[in-house]
Amino acid sequence: MSLWRKILRTGRVAEPAPPLPTADRPAQAAALSGSVQIRHVDAGSCNGCEVEIGSAFGPVYDGERYGARLVASPRHADVLLVTGVVTRNMAEPLRRTFDAVPAPKLVVAVGDCARNCGVFAGAYGVAGAVRDVVPVDVEIAGCPPR
Repeated sequence: MSLWRKILRTGRVAEPAPPLPTADRPAQAAALSGSVQIRHVDAGSCNGCEVEIGSAFGPVYDGERYGARLVASPRHADVLLVTGVVTRNMAEPLRRTFDAVPAPKLVVAVGDCARNCGVFAGAYGVAGAVRDVVPVDVEIAGCPPR
């Protein structure tokens, strides 16, 4: 019973919402009012970005309370969240996933590897950055990104 009392006394523990961005939003973002459905694609990362995405949707930050939800199918998604460099094996699956997302859609490249290949630039198995394979609307810097 002491555990239940502690849970009731503590309540929900979460970080406060971050301030709204002051930069201009992409034109497609205006059409995506309300909640947004996100399809994550790991195009060849080291999993550092995936840890941060997992944290963003975990119990502490709880991205779903802000209306963002991870979905399993690109046909249900509004946003394509791509992490890692695009390897030669993942270039075509990434294009097909991009084509499967209905319009209006946004593509977000997360991490330095997705933006400019990071430490993997010039490797034999790398096809390039995400913008070399599909059009990117938003890029998030960092290794791993915050």
